Amino acid sequence: MNQKALVLDEQAIGRALTRIAHQIIEKNKGIDDCLLVGIRTRGIFLAERLATKIAEIEKKSIPVGELDITLYRDDLTKRTENQEPLVKGSDIPIDISEKKVILVDDVLYTGRTVRAGLDALMDIGRPATIQLAVLVDRGHRELPIRADYVGKNIPTSSEEKIVVELAEVDQLDQVSIFDK
Repeated sequence: MNQKALVLDEQAIGRALTRIAHQIIEKNKGIDDCLLVGIRTRGIFLAERLATKIAEIEKKSIPVGELDITLYRDDLTKRTENQEPLVKGSDIPIDISEKKVILVDDVLYTGRTVRAGLDALMDIGRPATIQLAVLVDRGHRELPIRADYVGKNIPTSSEEKIVVELAEVDQLDQVSIFDK
């Protein structure tokens, strides 16, 4: 793969997350009965960063959970023909029933990851609402799914790949476009 462009640097990611944090607070009229749930792997770290920013603004904490969607993916057989899928498990700290769940992921593309996340959440409980926050929306939806909160819309071609790197996993914060 060949890097085509750096789209977001560390400061831009921070600004996008601050904006999303404010939007979450505004839309939900505070954070009562709200819960952030990050989709493994990078969605978890983005959810934790959002929780920190929301706590700074609201002066109280918001619970954060981790969601493993491995067994809910519709491409599981394609991805794991020769090996067992690695399931790490979900960790949701509170009962999600009647809560406002904000599902957090790094990139919204076809919508299939989010669909798997919705299925996984519904197996855990019945939230009052489920909202979606993503750092990057790159288009090319295959399912009727739309994010409630978007850090940056990045129109791409299907021949391009968006790569999100976060310090917790990759030792730096940036979002880049690569040619496949």
